[in-house]
Amino acid sequence: IQQVFKQLFYMINAVTLNNLLLRKDVCSWSTGMQLRFNISQLEEWLHGKNLQQSGAAQTLEPLIQAAQLLQLKKKTSEDAEAICSLCTSLTTQQIVKILNLYTPVNEFEERVTVAFIRNIQKNLQERNDPPQLLIDFKHIFPVLFPFNPSAITMDSIHLPASLNLDFLNKV
Repeated sequence: IQQVFKQLFYMINAVTLNNLLLRKDVCSWSTGMQLRFNISQLEEWLHGKNLQQSGAAQTLEPLIQAAQLLQLKKKTSEDAEAICSLCTSLTTQQIVKILNLYTPVNEFEERVTVAFIRNIQKNLQERNDPPQLLIDFKHIFPVLFPFNPSAITMDSIHLPASLNLDFLNKV
C-alpha cells in the first residue's frame, strides 16, 4: 500500500509540476497559495492514514518548492539567494522557467525582471542539474516485496511422485 501511494503521489507531483512549467496562466502568487494548501491537505491525509513512512510526501518536494517559489518575493539579491537555497529539488532550468512564466494577477505584484533571473542563473551556475525541463511522469518506482521466511524446513517437505520430479535429490 505504501509503494502504491508513493507512486501515485509521484505522478501527482510530475503532472502538476509539468503543467506549471508549460502554462503561463497558472504561474502566479495565488496559484502558489492554492498549491501549498492542496499539498498540505495531501500530507495531512497521509498522516491520518499512517502512511508518512511511505516516501509519498517526499515525492511532492519539487512541487512544494515550486509553490514556495511562486510565493516568495522576487526583487533583491537577498531574494535570489533565498530562492537558490530553498529550491534544491528543482533544476536551474525549472526555476528560470517558472520565473519567466510568472504572471502577476493584481496591481500589487510585479513581473520578475530579467536582471533578477540572470542573478538566479549566476547563483546556480555551479549546479550539475540534468538538462531536462519536464519531469518524466511515466517513471515507475521498483516494487519491493518483503521476504517472509517460512517456518517449514526443507527436509520436512514431501514431494509426491505424481509430480515427476525424480531428477531432484535431497541434500
